[in-house]
This record gives sequence, structure tokens and C-alpha cells, in this order.
Amino acid sequence: MENKGIPQELIDRINFLAKKKKTTGLSEDEKIEQQSLRETYLAMFRENFRSHIEMLQVYDKDGKEVTPEKVKEIQRKKGLRDD
Repeated sequence: MENKGIPQELIDRINFLAKKKKTTGLSEDEKIEQQSLRETYLAMFRENFRSHIEMLQVYDKDGKEVTPEKVKEIQRKKGLRDD
């Protein structure tokens, strides 16, 4: 799956189950599904966040790059830096 965004269907289903939980309650199967969907959402969110951080370059007010060395190393390994 090349699209790294979180599918809207996943978000919609999570929201549906959250609303249902507040109004009529969830069956045991729905509770299990809700937990599984939440775990999937968090895993996708973390991966997206990590990807954004790995692409980040930080500069101080003088224009000097101050990107943390750990991030620079990850960028080098992914071929995103040539320094």
C-alpha cells in the first residue's frame, strides 16, 4: 500500500463505534473491533509521524542547519542526504 495516509473509512468506522458506545453500547464483537481499529489507527499515525520527522531539517535563526545527528543518520541511510 503506497498511500501512507489514514483511510477515511477507518476513521469513519472508529467514529461510528465511538458514537454507538455512547448511545446504545457495543456488543463484545464491536468492542474487539473498536480496539483493533484503534491499534491500527495508532500504528498508521506513528508511521506517518516518523516519516515526517525523518524528512525534517532544522535551522537556527542564523540559517545554520541544526538537525539532530540521529535524524541526519536516518536521512543518510535512506539516501535523503549526501553530506
